[in-house]
Amino acid sequence: MILLRDLGFSRNGDPLVSGASLQLHPGWKVGLTGANGCGKSSFLALLRGELHADRGDLERPPGWVLAHVAQDTPALPDAALDFVLDGDAELRQIERDLATAEAHPDDAHAGEQIGLLHGRLSEIDGYAAPARAAALMHGLGFTDADFRRPVAEFSGGWRVRLNLARALMCRSDLLLLDEPTNHLDLDAIIWLEAWLKSYAGTLILISHDRDFLDVVTSHILAIENGKLQLFTGNYSACERARAERLANDLALAAKQKREAAHLQSYIDRFRAKASKARQAQSRIKMLARMGEIAAAHVDAPFSFRFPEPSGFSDPLLLVDDAKVGYGATTIFDKLRFTLRPDSRIGLLGRNGAGKSTLMKLLAGELAPLAGVREEGRNLKLGYFAQHQLEQLRPAESPLWHMIKLEPRTREQDLRNYLGGFDFRGDMAEAPCGRFSGGEKTRLALALMIRTAPNLLLLDEPTNHLDLEMREALTIALQETEAGMVLVSHDRHLLRATCDELWLVADGKVTPFDGDLDDYAEWLNQSRAAERSAGREKAAAPSPVVVATPASEPRKSAPGTRRLKQEAEKLEAQIVGWQQELKLLETRLADPALYAAGQAALLAELGQRQSWLTQSVDAAESRWLELHEQLEALED
Repeated sequence: MILLRDLGFSRNGDPLVSGASLQLHPGWKVGLTGANGCGKSSFLALLRGELHADRGDLERPPGWVLAHVAQDTPALPDAALDFVLDGDAELRQIERDLATAEAHPDDAHAGEQIGLLHGRLSEIDGYAAPARAAALMHGLGFTDADFRRPVAEFSGGWRVRLNLARALMCRSDLLLLDEPTNHLDLDAIIWLEAWLKSYAGTLILISHDRDFLDVVTSHILAIENGKLQLFTGNYSACERARAERLANDLALAAKQKREAAHLQSYIDRFRAKASKARQAQSRIKMLARMGEIAAAHVDAPFSFRFPEPSGFSDPLLLVDDAKVGYGATTIFDKLRFTLRPDSRIGLLGRNGAGKSTLMKLLAGELAPLAGVREEGRNLKLGYFAQHQLEQLRPAESPLWHMIKLEPRTREQDLRNYLGGFDFRGDMAEAPCGRFSGGEKTRLALALMIRTAPNLLLLDEPTNHLDLEMREALTIALQETEAGMVLVSHDRHLLRATCDELWLVADGKVTPFDGDLDDYAEWLNQSRAAERSAGREKAAAPSPVVVATPASEPRKSAPGTRRLKQEAEKLEAQIVGWQQELKLLETRLADPALYAAGQAALLAELGQRQSWLTQSVDAAESRWLELHEQLEALED
């Protein structure tokens, strides 16, 4: 077991936890929770032996094999499948020893050694290791064609998935995962849940995804006010226990009653108008639990509401017979739908299906190649996407951004508003360039919410947010009268705020007749159909190709080929730069980076972030110019 005795630890001189004494037993699946910067990642570093305790003891069985996800992946020439297989160190050592023994067959002991090695290989199921690695990669979204691609060819987000697959490949006794869902889409998250549930070892997991914690964990280890407290059960059970403890405080109990009454009135309004659709009924059940959830978070530092929109149009936005894409690449064709004031839509679909492209169309950032996108007369959009974080002025404070947005509003009113997003005191006047990813996300949301939009377009709004801020955002979204389209891998947020689900797949956007549990089943069926099709394709004989005369292709206008090549090169550069920007944001969100002695590294990362942002902007502008020239030439 893992044993803590009067454990205390700090990071860069800042005390994080003291007086922790508890036991974590083999086979437990433990969710490690707490506010950003409370010491969750430092506790995992203690378990890995990378950080030393200030006092007390932390013991774990010395023979345990430990696995964790590496933070960085160098640009290796190794094939992706081989990189994942390297996660099983014993397997690789046996393979090396076998190669050595088989290279010297005349050695007197070679035959015996080869037999022993093959016996051990059989014991660890080594012959099936490539199949296990392939299954891990498929589950995390890789295709067969990716298996032989060099690691260096993958973008930053996909290298993170490779690191995760490599950690899962290890036959470990203790698995440490720090926000494993951050770079995953909903499909991969659902697969990872199932894998972790069947994992036989001890798991310690940091996550801000409450649904993920609820499904996977058997215990919650909460860091709060410098103390470690162990709860039996999943995250929802921990919330109930915490709510009961908080209710013992009379002031918090009174606040709980006010929050519960406020939320109940909203639930009653929704129930009265909800349809009998499966998703609506699923949301009613979700809302019925929100009283418990709200009670467990009444002492959260976040408290805000969406302002009431000044007016509505019906419809808010109409899309008719629209063709959407980039240049010659069509993502959607003949899109037809209407967004009304009471629309509350969650978009589902695999990574790369076009959800973010659809959101850009709705936001007006991407014009349709054909067809109509028509705005209602009183439409007021509130669009949140991760690239909006780059529009914050690094040298300026949250208060400066608010004053720029509302120059005639009293400064104290703006300070009070920022306080609801936990920008209080000196934080309200601090340059946001040194903020973590979560703090920048909170500021971007605060600025967007303040504009009182009547149609919200939210593309992964919970990235970098901790559980407390996610709950505050969930409740605020439940109560607003604005229409909403949401892309999120946070299923709790989807269940609690969306009345209907749309599926983005195969170049189409269609209503999904079901809830998120039905969607998980749809994914399983889709994967099974793909595997079956792959087996049939592999078994089918290769067709005989007979050359037939073809009409002579139309010759490109002078310069067209050069323009197309430059546009394609720019597209590849933009994708690579955007992936690197996401990695930088993740790195800049690490509180340890802001410790003393890191100033030079911070400056270097900030300069790189600024250069990448400018490069993406310039490349996108040039890409648009090129396509305008191409259109002119083709006309």
